[in-house]
Amino acid sequence: MRVERGIRTPVALLSQTAWQRLRLRLTNIVSGAFTPVLAKHTKHMSLVDILSVGVDRMQRNFEPMRKQVEEWKGTRLPDDTAKLVIYRAFVEGKLDAPKHLARRVHDEYFNPRVEEFAPRTVWSLSNAFTSAFKDLDPIPQFKTTAKLASFLDLATASSN
Repeated sequence: MRVERGIRTPVALLSQTAWQRLRLRLTNIVSGAFTPVLAKHTKHMSLVDILSVGVDRMQRNFEPMRKQVEEWKGTRLPDDTAKLVIYRAFVEGKLDAPKHLARRVHDEYFNPRVEEFAPRTVWSLSNAFTSAFKDLDPIPQFKTTAKLASFLDLATASSN
């Protein structure tokens, strides 16, 4: 397969798609670095080797993500602070997200459907946002979720 200038290889597209799906599933807790696996010639390409390298690279980013999750799970959030963060996200427009999701985020946080999200923590608030974002189409969902971690870090830091 000949690779033209500006066209991505199938391997790069596959690895990028897999990474984007993984980031969405992990609710984009922290920004991860992504370096696509590129191959100029595919005659002797081993998909198993390429995927192995790609998975190894992705796993290197899991440790910072795990630390972020543990920190958020351990950070209690007063109800007034959670309401203020939701207000800032939707009413003040600090998070580029559709305003109609505000009620859903509020309900998911204060009346969670999943018992694990019942503690009033930053982790639970993050999950309330990502649960509400599931109502969006895939591309807007990905874009909005990608901005969530940095918004929550700023919003909860300035509220304390």
